[in-house]
Amino acid sequence: MKRKKHTSKCIESAIVFAESKGWSIISGGKSSHCWGRMLCPFGARNKECRCGEFCLVSIWGTPKNHEQHARMLIKAVEKCQWRGQND
Repeated sequence: MKRKKHTSKCIESAIVFAESKGWSIISGGKSSHCWGRMLCPFGARNKECRCGEFCLVSIWGTPKNHEQHARMLIKAVEKCQWRGQND
C-alpha cells in the first residue's frame, strides 16, 4: 500500500531519502503530533544497531521549523547507516 505524502516538501524529500536507504515508514496512528515513524533497516537483522538513538525516529506533522526537522531526519539516517556498515 502506498503511503500518504507529507505536506511539507522538505520533510517529504527527507522521507524519500530515508526510503532510498531502506528505512520503513509507518503511520503515526492516532497521535495528534506524530505524522509517522521511520524504522531502521538494520534493526531486524542486527540487534546491536537497536541503540534507540537512531533506529526509530518520529516524523512530526507540524514541526516548528520544517527545514530543521528535515535535516534531523536525514542526519538520523546517515548516522545509522554509518553505524550499520562499521559494525
